Amino acid sequence: MDREKIIENTVSQIERQYGGGAIMRLGEKSLLSDIGCISTNSLELDIALGIGGIPRGRVTEIFGPEASGKTTLALHIIANAQKEGGIAAFIDAEHALDPGYARNVGVNIEELLLSQPDNGEQALEICEILLKSGALDVIVIDSVAALVPKAELDGEIGDSHVGLQARLMSQALRKITGTVSKTRTSVVFINQLREKIGVMFGNPEVTPGGRALKFYSSVRIDIRRIDSIKSGTEAIGNRVRAKIVKNKVAPPFKTAEFDIMYGKGISKEGSIIDVGAELGILERSGSWYSYKNERIGQGRENAKMFLAQNTKVMDEIEEKVKNMLNLNIGKRDKKDSKEEKK
Repeated sequence: MDREKIIENTVSQIERQYGGGAIMRLGEKSLLSDIGCISTNSLELDIALGIGGIPRGRVTEIFGPEASGKTTLALHIIANAQKEGGIAAFIDAEHALDPGYARNVGVNIEELLLSQPDNGEQALEICEILLKSGALDVIVIDSVAALVPKAELDGEIGDSHVGLQARLMSQALRKITGTVSKTRTSVVFINQLREKIGVMFGNPEVTPGGRALKFYSSVRIDIRRIDSIKSGTEAIGNRVRAKIVKNKVAPPFKTAEFDIMYGKGISKEGSIIDVGAELGILERSGSWYSYKNERIGQGRENAKMFLAQNTKVMDEIEEKVKNMLNLNIGKRDKKDSKEEKK
């Protein structure tokens, strides 16, 4: 019996025992086109991620300093999943979710599943149960730093619990990673920053929760506020820079800059103007922006206002950008999504 026949018989045996798709030749399917993605609402960040958004069936970590836009980005991911007909859950370990702001960002809060767990074990067990249902498109956990182990809560302030949270995260990620992939659910962990003591050289910043999340994440996004957006003397938003520090589905280390407006979230119009002008879809002459030889606004803020009022033009420009950069490869239609969930 030749080796090819032996391999075929072995593959058939594995598939009978463990189900179809348990093993396959990598060339049989295009890995990139099969990943699927959920948009972040920032066209620049979608481009930096390489597939048009955060990957489905993978773990994503969003980390950065306080008030940098981590939760805002996660809420936009939820909103875009819901717009495609998906179901989302938000595990609020920080007990700090603002429903009014979530609604402004575009989240359908009536349909959003919300859990505010008592401890870290409960939060991760709820996440595992939701994953095993196979019905969800995205689960956000806010935040890793707030996943306090039960032993620490039961103890007294000042007690030492070395490595307890890291062990909790490591065990949980070992259990859920396989389920995440099979159910094609995007799991987003929001994380904070801490600083190592006594570091003289190099970056002293570190994310809490141990090293397991760094290894299990397919995408890690470092997000930071770099400037204020002002109207006269009044601050109306933040200019934010996101760096893709790890990416298993596309080339890493790309950066994206976008606007987060107070009370509204990520400015989609601003991202489309920046990318459209860079690719030559929008023409810029002095301070004027033009599209198809028609002026749409003097200055970036006026051009943003025009696109906000003319959504058909905005959608047209966005579609041209995506076609030019081949960003539709990761998309899946709603029908495929629902059939796979069954």
